[in-house]
Amino acid sequence: MAKSKTLLTAVERRAEELDTIAAVLPMERRDELAELLTDHDVETLRHLVNQGMGDNTLRALTSDLAYLEAWALAATGKSLPWPAPEALLLKFVAHHLWDPERRETDVDHGMPVAVDENLRSQGFLKSVGPHAPATVRRRLANWSTLTKWRGFEGAFASPSVKSAIRLAVRAVPRTRGRKSANAVTGEVLAKLLATCATHSLRDLRDRAILMVAFASGGRRRSEIAGLRREQLTIEPPIDVPGSAPLPSVAIHLGRTKTSSGEQDDVVYLTGRPVDALNAWMAAAKIESGTVFRAIGRWGTVSRRAIDPQSVNAILKQRAEMAGLEPGEFSAHGLRSGYLTEAANRGIPLPEAMEQSRHRSVQQASSYYNNATRRSGRASRML
Repeated sequence: MAKSKTLLTAVERRAEELDTIAAVLPMERRDELAELLTDHDVETLRHLVNQGMGDNTLRALTSDLAYLEAWALAATGKSLPWPAPEALLLKFVAHHLWDPERRETDVDHGMPVAVDENLRSQGFLKSVGPHAPATVRRRLANWSTLTKWRGFEGAFASPSVKSAIRLAVRAVPRTRGRKSANAVTGEVLAKLLATCATHSLRDLRDRAILMVAFASGGRRRSEIAGLRREQLTIEPPIDVPGSAPLPSVAIHLGRTKTSSGEQDDVVYLTGRPVDALNAWMAAAKIESGTVFRAIGRWGTVSRRAIDPQSVNAILKQRAEMAGLEPGEFSAHGLRSGYLTEAANRGIPLPEAMEQSRHRSVQQASSYYNNATRRSGRASRML
């Protein structure tokens, strides 16, 4: 009984410590994380917060750390050892990258059934089959990063681990899928916004979400869901010849994965998106705190922020209402759609990247290259 009480106290203590970094972690999973993560895990995360690591990067590290701890408990019955021995890294690769055809004749190939069922029951596994190589590489990379932050050297670069990954990837051929099958360009966005035509709270909110997410450079789901009134500052109106001045607002993004702890990334909204944002905040009486909030069954606005996944759900719902195929669109389509639309309108890449805050010119320019290829002479030889 005393041991059980001690364990409960430790879990509760970790939950309280996680509260101190709630601004950057998915706190709807706080209790789950408190049970999965060790004291050293929580201390490492707090250290990373104090070091000024970007919020999105820290969320990804936390998510992967939770998965790794859950997998280790299911596969070995123990928490992750630090540093992890080479044999454990090889086991991780073998459990996640495997040949489906060989699995049909060898039940021991790939992830054991008991481990699979354990992770699936906790919601860590959803799709059937081996993992995407990119996912495995990302988790190994984050595992390596966390190992270094703890002051250890891991075996992640050992020849056997590299060889195991290379051979496993060959056995699991996959085509690289897009996060969103179709980009939400200006034409698509117009169709989505047409479904938000009334002055109901839900229409006002969804219209503001779609316009702000797109016009601010294709902001990520987490950035939209976590947007706070305190991040917004009113800027001087923009003078436009022949028409009334356009309202302007600055969004202070704070730390992102493309900025250091001392920098404050800023993007700007001008014109219609500002009107949509102001209309929602006025109707919902939002003067401070979270901007985009849940709406109850009877039309009451919650104090609780929407979940990042809700941004995706809202976009898909609006796509269906607009007569589009919901499966062809996701929230990431707003990000790719912004750059695609910028390319189609002839906006210079550096100017678009200032708004989208893309770090990689190669990644951002791919949208421009695709737009040019579709309309260029090379695609019209006949």
